[in-house]
Amino acid sequence: MTRNEFARWDELYRRLKAVGFGFAEADQLYRIERTLHRWAEAECNGEIERDGDDGEGRPWRSLPAAGVHLAHRIRDRERGALRRLVKILKTHPDWTYYHQGDPRGCTLYLVRLSDVPAGGHLDGYHTRGIAVCI
Repeated sequence: MTRNEFARWDELYRRLKAVGFGFAEADQLYRIERTLHRWAEAECNGEIERDGDDGEGRPWRSLPAAGVHLAHRIRDRERGALRRLVKILKTHPDWTYYHQGDPRGCTLYLVRLSDVPAGGHLDGYHTRGIAVCI
């Protein structure tokens, strides 16, 4: 980790600590964000695809080789990361999360429920929260 990366991680930790998350939780949240980010990059690059028309089925890794489409099933790391995230947030009931699938930026935001107005959609207010990335 470079000095700049450490400074950004330290700033993220301080922000999370200020709102009630501990060091271990901050570390887990950062690791969850990295997992979601790598998954989103792989989906964007066509390396991972999902069954079904809605893209919510079982994932498989796509391996285009010599004009033949080869593929094999893989473990769903995205759903596993989101399960771990929900488990952490159960101890912080006044917080929720926004998961953005676009890998060009941060893929995980923590949002205080009181920051989202009644009837408002979370995707319009995620910038009021904490971006869990460095």
